[in-house]
Amino acid sequence: MLDWSDRHCRFMHRLLSKRAVLFSEMVTSAAIIHGDKNRLLGYNKEEHPLVVQIAGSNPDELAKAAIICQEYGYDEINLNVGCPSDRVQSGSFGACLMLEPKLVGQLVKAMVDVCDIPISVKCRIGVDEQNPQTALNELADEIVTAGVSSIIVHARKAWLKGLSPKENRDIPPLDYDIVYALAERLNPIPVIINGGIETLAQSKNHLKNCSGVMLGRAAYHNPMLLAKVDSEIFGEQDKISDINDLMLPMIKYAEAEIAKGVRINKITRHMLGLAHGKAGAKTFRRILTVDSCLDGAGVDVIERAFNALKSS
Repeated sequence: MLDWSDRHCRFMHRLLSKRAVLFSEMVTSAAIIHGDKNRLLGYNKEEHPLVVQIAGSNPDELAKAAIICQEYGYDEINLNVGCPSDRVQSGSFGACLMLEPKLVGQLVKAMVDVCDIPISVKCRIGVDEQNPQTALNELADEIVTAGVSSIIVHARKAWLKGLSPKENRDIPPLDYDIVYALAERLNPIPVIINGGIETLAQSKNHLKNCSGVMLGRAAYHNPMLLAKVDSEIFGEQDKISDINDLMLPMIKYAEAEIAKGVRINKITRHMLGLAHGKAGAKTFRRILTVDSCLDGAGVDVIERAFNALKSS
């Protein structure tokens, strides 16, 4: 979710659900230690519960980065051992660490030893020619011994050779049963399932076998999915009843961000999927994309986009 689940996106998602756990973009341990910490780790206080997702392969470096993340007030730190992009492979982290389960255990332990907040891991069921049954269980055993709080499993292999990151999201076949089996074996340690899940109905079905469900691009492209999470998953009252309930909070948020020097299109780009399947969606998206990039564009862009839906 690099360049997707930034703080502007997460603020909007939190308006839709008070209970869904939100995840940051993935950030490397080296960037956290040496980079602009406020830019990389800053967030809105309304975003909690909030998890920071980090990547790295050096135990000492990850421990230092974890301390910084904890000091920033995140509720959990998630180590990414599932991202298949060329960028993470060249840095020897992400999905290629599936090939080194003992090292992943050391990475988790290094963070657990210096933090009071939970340390979780997100992984695949295996990479390349690995036997998923063997690879996933070996990794799980190492990180459980190290003190992992929960495991998020994307139920596909990652092919580091021959497939692009985009192809790795769709082409390798899904194997939900192997994740279900892991959840049963590791109980009561939470196992959260991810991959190919697009609806809350599917999510509820997975919850019969797993402790949680992670939605990525499905929630980004159709964020109104989150508006029913509180009632359908947690049995609580939803935060909003209609898409138009978002207009005033997003205008108020955008006004505050523009005053800090943020361009309006940095916010509106995450709103395009709100009108998914609704009359007027094309006009809604056009206003938020084209008009928000014009010189001097302000919060009136948001108001006009929502009014286009009302008049359709």
